[in-house]
Amino acid sequence: MYRYGKSAFRTIEEGSEKEWSLINGLGGFANGTILGNTSRMQAGYLIASFSPPVDRYLILSKIQERLTIDKDTADFACQLYLREPKEGHRYLQSFTYDILPEFHYQYGGFHMKKYIAMEYGHNTTAVCYEIENGSKESLLSLTPLFSCRDMGKVCTSAEQHPTTELSGQMLTLHYDRLSEHPIYFYSSEGVYYDRNLIPTSMATPNYLVEENQYYLIDNRTGFGGLDNHATPYDIQISLKPYEKKNFFCICSTEPIKPDACDGFAIASRYRKRIYQLMDMPQSQDSLSRKFAWASDQFITRRDSTGLKTILAGLPWFADWGRDTMIAMTGLTLCSGRFKDCWEILSSFARYEKHGLLPNVFPNSAKDAPMYNTIDASLWYFYAVERFLHYTGTEEDYRFIETEIYPVLEHIIAAYQNGTDFSIGMDSDGLIYGGSDKDQITWMDVRVGDWVVTPRHGKPVEINALWYNALQVMAELAAHFHKDASGYLSLAAKVKASFTEKYWNAEKQCLYDVADPFEDAVRPNQIWAVSLPYTMLSPEQEKAVVQTVTEKLYTAYGLRSLAPDEDGFQKEYIGALIKRDGAYHMGTVWAFPLGGYISAYCKVHDHSPEAIQHALEMIHLIEDHMKDGCINGIAEVFDGETPCTSRGCYNQAWSVGEIFRAYTEDILPYM
Repeated sequence: MYRYGKSAFRTIEEGSEKEWSLINGLGGFANGTILGNTSRMQAGYLIASFSPPVDRYLILSKIQERLTIDKDTADFACQLYLREPKEGHRYLQSFTYDILPEFHYQYGGFHMKKYIAMEYGHNTTAVCYEIENGSKESLLSLTPLFSCRDMGKVCTSAEQHPTTELSGQMLTLHYDRLSEHPIYFYSSEGVYYDRNLIPTSMATPNYLVEENQYYLIDNRTGFGGLDNHATPYDIQISLKPYEKKNFFCICSTEPIKPDACDGFAIASRYRKRIYQLMDMPQSQDSLSRKFAWASDQFITRRDSTGLKTILAGLPWFADWGRDTMIAMTGLTLCSGRFKDCWEILSSFARYEKHGLLPNVFPNSAKDAPMYNTIDASLWYFYAVERFLHYTGTEEDYRFIETEIYPVLEHIIAAYQNGTDFSIGMDSDGLIYGGSDKDQITWMDVRVGDWVVTPRHGKPVEINALWYNALQVMAELAAHFHKDASGYLSLAAKVKASFTEKYWNAEKQCLYDVADPFEDAVRPNQIWAVSLPYTMLSPEQEKAVVQTVTEKLYTAYGLRSLAPDEDGFQKEYIGALIKRDGAYHMGTVWAFPLGGYISAYCKVHDHSPEAIQHALEMIHLIEDHMKDGCINGIAEVFDGETPCTSRGCYNQAWSVGEIFRAYTEDILPYM
């Protein structure tokens, strides 16, 4: 449970730094801040996915509440606007995130608890209320804010006039731009009041649109747009003195059956499911349970395969090959979700093309996946090895042999013989790739013709992964009674070439790229120490970890470039082009911290002192999980003073890699 009192939200700006999120297992989600406001365009009570896990639309932004007692009104809504803000956080006594987000309001003798839940497997959200009135009659008015837009865009006021149908407690909205998906809204209590009947003036021309919402986080990253939402009706609930009342609202893109719907049951099911997931990790310490809860944010269904996949990050990423293979161990295996891991491996096997796995699945189902990655296919071998390491049953080996092993053979052959994006194997056995404007490693920013971090040639982590892949293939071939000698001899050649070419004696670490050589100190070398199969001597591994510690380590991750290197950028903020220029030029990334912790423990022989130090690193990240996206780990942080969450507020490989390192390299040695 995460609990926040008024000291956490003295101002709207302060409270907006902490967000909650829920998921529905389809790629849809809900999120907002601990104040109840929305601070970014990809926020709301219901973001629906119409082609799971993509084609995501904002349907219900929020529900705003107002209490009227005699002539006094308390507006519990909190939001920034172009002009005056709504400051309902003045009445907010506390916010609790105990699986579900709960808001506790008080005005005089009136108390209101409000919590939000999603129906797993459906584009449906429930908003539940528990009310205790004071000594006077009062009127509680709920105003739902509807939308029907791509989650990454905003709407003008003119675009927010849907047609509506009201039948009893059921309101149906139709937008021409998404005519095949009506919006259904049901309230278990109250009377609908047509806001078109509210008297207007020049100062208040209409009450049918909530105009000019301003998104604080988006503005910080260079977006100056304003958003508008449809508000066709209020739901008015009369309360007698001292009356207690529980009621709920449900919003869905699926028809609602009034006699069969229950918002409180939806909330109960959501809680129960998360508690069951928290019971699944082998270790039942509190942090493992938190990580199991956090892992569920990313595991979702993909319609095109009918199998599970992993969203790269919330709120805007879809499923990506590289991110999935890196994150999967922590998210599925450490959390005990072995069947989900099986499905994800199978799902991506179906998309292999020319030896490559998709780098990115776009946010629209109409667009084809993009294959511009050199490392996703190599991380796939790592994911397969980890799957068998954690499960290891004969049934699992049969699955790998029949469905996955042929794909692995195809990948090896493609890399040896050459494939797309100038990827191929040189005469020294090492893998090269990239040319001109290609960006095929994880440091992949390109702005027009500006390739920020080219890394063309033989990147260090690619060849560390290549060696690991060859060793994995040798192990699998032997298990399946096939000839492993070719893989072993090539692995030996790769090891000899790697140790000769990549060692930078002057800086006591590894070159970031060979042929041509790039000696900037970057975090990519850490995987040459942390992967299951590695090539360096123990002395070299220890030196790499020491250099990374001195140059790149921070409490929240590893810098993407050492501060004393040319081009180092100290912060990741501002307009997109400025952020793109800093993305891999010093910005701190959380996910390499998993590899760093594994490497640190390895070179110190998992000694008690090393484990204690690694545990302290984990506790620093645990502290971050109270901030930003609560119970999540952000994508990136500033390079000079990493503190505030940047980029995606919750990133799959950030959570997955740190959970993996905690499970594999700390817990067994405590």
